[in-house]
Amino acid sequence: MPDRPETTPPVSRAEDAAEVPKPAVSPEGAVPDGPVARATGRRAAVDRFFSISARGSDFGREIRGGFATFFTMAYILVLNPIILGSAEDKFGDHLSGPQLVTATALVAAVMTVVMGIGGNLPLALAAGLGLNAVAAFQLAPLMSWPDAMGLIVIEGLLICVLVVTGLREAIMHAIPASLKQAISVGIGLFIAFIGFVDAGFVSRIPGETGSVPVQLGATGHLSGWPVLVFCLGVLLTVALLARRTKGAILISIVVTTVVAVIINEIADIAPTAWGLTVPAVPDDLVAAPDFGLIGSFSLFGAFQQVGVLTIVLLVFTLLLSDFFDTMGTVVGVSHEAGLLGEDGKVPRLGRVLLIDGAAAVAGGAASASSATSYVESAAGVGEGARTGFASLVTGGLFAVALFLTPLATIVPAQAAAPALVAVGFMLMAQVRHIDWEKYEVAIPAFLTIAVMPFTYSITNGIGAGFVSYVVIKAVLGRAKEIHWLLWGTAALFAAYFAIDPIEQLLGVK
Repeated sequence: MPDRPETTPPVSRAEDAAEVPKPAVSPEGAVPDGPVARATGRRAAVDRFFSISARGSDFGREIRGGFATFFTMAYILVLNPIILGSAEDKFGDHLSGPQLVTATALVAAVMTVVMGIGGNLPLALAAGLGLNAVAAFQLAPLMSWPDAMGLIVIEGLLICVLVVTGLREAIMHAIPASLKQAISVGIGLFIAFIGFVDAGFVSRIPGETGSVPVQLGATGHLSGWPVLVFCLGVLLTVALLARRTKGAILISIVVTTVVAVIINEIADIAPTAWGLTVPAVPDDLVAAPDFGLIGSFSLFGAFQQVGVLTIVLLVFTLLLSDFFDTMGTVVGVSHEAGLLGEDGKVPRLGRVLLIDGAAAVAGGAASASSATSYVESAAGVGEGARTGFASLVTGGLFAVALFLTPLATIVPAQAAAPALVAVGFMLMAQVRHIDWEKYEVAIPAFLTIAVMPFTYSITNGIGAGFVSYVVIKAVLGRAKEIHWLLWGTAALFAAYFAIDPIEQLLGVK
C-alpha cells in the first residue's frame, strides 16, 4: 500500500482493518482537506469494507489477481458462443454469435461484481462449461431456444430455494462421491468428443450401415487446412498446459485464431470448410454490444413441447452439474486462499451459494446459459487475491469486453475446439478419486462416464449411473445405505428409460 500523507498517523495492519484513521488536527484547529485526504479516506473505507488488510492482502495484489482471473477464464467469451451458436433448436434456429458474446460478457460482469460485493470472495462467475453443453445438446433439440433458457431460469430459482431451505447440502450428501466425480469425468469426455466433431477431426460415416459410426476426418483420414489448424491448436494447448502456463487456454485460442486468419488469407479455402465462423479480420475491432438476446426466454414454454417427466429430468441434470461444480469450486478456491474457518467452512457460504443460484437465473434470462463459479478464480488467488475487490476488477474487465465483440466472433470452431479437448482432460482428472476396487461404486461410475459420450447425452449418463448404483446396492443387501432422495431419483430415471413401453401400456401411443 502506498505511503500515507504526513497528516495521517501510521497505524498497524490490524488497526487499519478495524477503522479509518482520523486525520490530525493542525495547530489552527482545522482538519486538512483536499483531493489527497479524501482519496486516502475512500481508500481506507474500501480496505475496511473488503477486509483487504485484515486478510493479509493489499490493493496491488487484488488488482493483479483480478486481471489474472479474467485472462485465465476469458476464453468463455469465445467458447460459450461457439458451443451455443453451433447448436440448433427443435425448429432449426441458431443463436446469434455477436449477441451471445454480449450476453456472456454481461452476465459475467454483473454477477462477478455481485459476488465481490456480496460474497467478498475472489470468485468470478460466467457461463458454465458442461452446463452450456446441456443447454445446447440436451435442451435445445427438444424445444425452442427461449423455452430452453426458461428451464435454466427455473433451475436457478430452484437452487435459490434449496439454498434458503438448507436442502442443497442435504442433496449434496445424498449422492455418493463416486457418482459426483463420475459425472464430471463423463461431461469431460462428452465435451472433448464435441470438440473433435466440431473441428472435423471426427465425423460420421455417411450413407453406411453396419460399420463403425464415426471415422477419422471426413473421408477416413485427415484433410484440409481447417483440420490442420485444429491439430496445431491441440498441440499448442497441451504443451502450454504441460508447462503450467497461466492462461494456457486463452493463449491457445488467440494464437490458433491468428494462424487460422493467416491461412485463410493465403490459402484457397472454401468458406464452408470452416463451418459457421470464417476466420477473417473484421472491419471494426470495437462495436457497440448487441443486447438482442437479453430477456429472450419463456419460463413455461418447454411444458408445451415435451412431457413433464422429461422436463423434471432435464432440470435435475442442470441442478446436478451446477451443484457439484459450485461446491467444489467455492471450497477449493477458499481453501487455496486460506479463507476456510477452523471448522472448514467457507465464510458467508449461504450468501455465496445464493449469489451463485442467482447467476444461473441471470444466465438463463440473458440466453447465455447457466452461469456458475469458476475454478479459474484460483489463478487470481495465486497472484495474491484474497477478497471480493479482485472480483470487482475481473467484473470490470468483462464489462470492457462487451465492446470487443468483433474480436470474439472471428474465432473459428477449429481454434476453439482445442479448448474443449483441454477442458475434457481437466475434468477427466477426477477419475483418480474413484475407488475402482469397489465394484458397487466403480460399475455405476463407469456407466455414467461411458454412456454420456456414447449416447451423446449427459442426462442418459447420469441416469445410467443412478439406476445401476441403486440396483447393485439392493442386490448386495445394502439398500438401507441408499438415501431416500437417491431412491426417488433412480425411480424417475427408470421411468425415463422405460418411457416408450410405459406409454404403450397406458395406451398413450
